[in-house]
Amino acid sequence: MAEAVHKSVLQQETIDALKPRDGGLYVDATFGAGGVSRALLESANCTVLALDQDPEAIERSAPMRRDFKGRFEIVEGRFGSMDVLLKPALERNQRADVDGVTMDLGVSSPQLDEPERGFSFQTDGPLDMRMSKEGPSAADLINHAEERELESLIREYGEERQAKRIAHAIVEARADRPIARTLELASLIAGVVRGKAGERIHPATRTFQALRIAINDELRELALGLSAAERLLKEAGRLAVVSFHSLEDRIVKLFVAERSKLAAAPSRHAPPAAEFAHEQSFRIVTKRPIVPGVAEIARNPRARSAKLRVAERTNAPALPLNLARLGIVEKLK
Repeated sequence: MAEAVHKSVLQQETIDALKPRDGGLYVDATFGAGGVSRALLESANCTVLALDQDPEAIERSAPMRRDFKGRFEIVEGRFGSMDVLLKPALERNQRADVDGVTMDLGVSSPQLDEPERGFSFQTDGPLDMRMSKEGPSAADLINHAEERELESLIREYGEERQAKRIAHAIVEARADRPIARTLELASLIAGVVRGKAGERIHPATRTFQALRIAINDELRELALGLSAAERLLKEAGRLAVVSFHSLEDRIVKLFVAERSKLAAAPSRHAPPAAEFAHEQSFRIVTKRPIVPGVAEIARNPRARSAKLRVAERTNAPALPLNLARLGIVEKLK
C-alpha cells in the first residue's frame, strides 16, 4: 500500500474525534491532499466518501482509489451540496446517513505550493485563487471592482484595518496597467501598509485572504456545508471541523451553538415561534476548540492558527439554515 504523502493539520485529533469503526461510513468533505481520508481508512475497515471542487485534487486521489478499492470514492464538487452530490454513493452503500463528516477549511498545501494557482505570494504567479478553476479570478476582481467594494471586502473578509488605503492604492495602480501577478500585488500592498513592530505576517496576508474568500464565496459555502452535514449525519454521528481564521471559526461556533441548545421564545408573553423553538440537533463535544501542539506548529508553521471543533448529532430533525444569524450576507457590497 502506498505511504501517505501528506499529513493534515490536527489530523490525529480529527481521527480521534470521529472515532472510525469497522463498517462505518465517513465523509471527507475537503479531500485536498488526502491525509484525513487515508488516516480514516487505515484506522478502521470503513468506507470514505470524499469531495473536492479542485479538479487537481481529484487527479491526486488516484492512488487512494487504487489502494482502497471498494472503500473509497471521490466526487468533484462543492461541499455546500454534499448531501445532494453524495446521494448516488450513499445508495450504492445502501445508506441514508453517515457516521461522521470532517471539513478541513481553507487552502490545501498543494494549492499553496503551486505558484500558478495564485494563492500565495511566496513565489510569483498569476492572480488566480479559484479553487474550482472556474469563474472570475482574483485578477478580475482586483481590476474591475469599484474602490468601495474592494475596501469593503478587504476589511470584512481580511479583517484588515488599512483596507481603505489598500483599495485606493490598487485602483491607482490599475489605472496605469492591470494588476496580474501575486508578487506585483503583494509589493503594492507592502508599499502602503506598515506592519506592527514584531508582527510575523506579511502586510499582504490579510488582503490575499480576503480575495480568496470572496472569489470562492467561502463563508457562505461553509454555512451551506455545515447545514448539509447536519442533514447527512446519523444519530451520534460526529462533525469535526478544522478552521484557520476567525471568520471561519466564528461561523462554526455559532452554527453548533444555535443547534446545541433549546432556543428561547422572543418574549415570555408569546408562544415560541417555529423560528425560535427547536429541539437540539447537535451536542457540543469540544467546549473549547482543540489547537495544535508546539511540536506540530514547529513542524508546520501553517498550523499555528488552526482550531478543531467537534459536535455530535442527536436524533432531532435538521434545522433550516439562517445565513443572517451566522453573519453572512448573500453578496458583500
